[in-house]
Amino acid sequence: MYDKASRLLPPAIEYALDCVSYVTQESLSRQTPCAEWNLADLLRHVNDSLVILHEGAVLGFIASGPIAAPGGLSKVSLVRTFTGRARQLLAAVALPRDDAYSVAIADRALSYDILVAVGVMEVAVHGWDIACSCDVRKPIPATLASAIMELAPVLVSDEARTHDFRPPLPVSSLADPSDRLLAFLGREGSARQFTG
Repeated sequence: MYDKASRLLPPAIEYALDCVSYVTQESLSRQTPCAEWNLADLLRHVNDSLVILHEGAVLGFIASGPIAAPGGLSKVSLVRTFTGRARQLLAAVALPRDDAYSVAIADRALSYDILVAVGVMEVAVHGWDIACSCDVRKPIPATLASAIMELAPVLVSDEARTHDFRPPLPVSSLADPSDRLLAFLGREGSARQFTG
C-alpha cells in the first residue's frame, strides 16, 4: 500500500494547494462541509494534521501534546502555514524508509503506509472542503479520487464513522469518482453542492 499511497501524496498536495489559493479573508467565516467548522477552523485543523503526519513520518512517533498555534488567523497566515507544512510532509515522505518502519502512537504502532494513506485522504478531501467553502467547484481529480476510494475502506473504520465521518450517502452510478468518494465519506459532492 505504501508505494501507492506515496505516489498519491504529490497530486493530493498539488490539488489541495490549488484549492487553498481561493481562500480570501472574507471566506474564513464561511461554513464548510464539516458542519461544526467554519473555513478558518478547518484550515487550523488541516494545519494541525499536517504537523502530526510530518512528525510521524520523520520521528517515527506521534506525541500526544498540544500543537503550538501558528502566527495569526489571517488568510495569509493560515494559507502560508498550510503551504509550508504540506511541502514539509511531501519532503518527509520522499525520504527512503526501511520496510519495517512504523509509527508509534501512545502504546500502539501504525504502519507507515497507513500514515501516508491517511495523509493523502486528509489533504485531498479537505482540499475539496476548502474549495467548496470558497464557492469554487473543484472536484478531486478522477485518477486521484479513484485511487483514494480503493484505500478508503481500510482507512474509514466504524469507529472513524462515529467520530469523523457521516454515514455513506447514496450516489448515482453515473457520478464521477470525486462524488463517489465524497459520498462514501458522507459528503454531498459537487453535483449537489452547486445545484440550484
